Amino acid sequence: MQFRVSLSTVFRCSLERAFKTPMLCDISKVHTGFLVMPKVMRCTHDEGWGQPGSSKRVIGARSLAFKGGEASTDRVLERVENKYWKIQVDEFRTWVLGFDKFVGEWQTTELEPDSIRVDYTYTLHAKSPLLALPQWLFARLFWPIYMKRVLENVRAMAYANEPYLYE
Repeated sequence: MQFRVSLSTVFRCSLERAFKTPMLCDISKVHTGFLVMPKVMRCTHDEGWGQPGSSKRVIGARSLAFKGGEASTDRVLERVENKYWKIQVDEFRTWVLGFDKFVGEWQTTELEPDSIRVDYTYTLHAKSPLLALPQWLFARLFWPIYMKRVLENVRAMAYANEPYLYE
């Protein structure tokens, strides 16, 4: 089963900032936690992050549903400069309602200088039909709220010209 959630907005910054900020800046300022989602503390094994085929291990804080520590692995599946990212989050170290991977997409389109449309999409993949109702509720009720929080964190970082940690 797959559950797809999409958001769109316009960033008032350069195309480069709108494109690079979510993936190349400090992830702990992007994923700040919310209810069952732990705050990301840092990443390890992140050499080469940002290039297709690269990966990093995500370290999360303690939360209602997570004891803290290594939480998952992020992978860059595709990168088209100043246009599109596709990443995969998998190898979850905690139970996440039977989801086995999340595939995220971040697409930027320049409408005019300093006016960038951002299309942000996550597809949540699950194998267990027994958990279909809680998964559907999670994907339709919780996940869009979490994505909006992430989107606003990225917007604030882009506007503040946060430094890139990776290239």
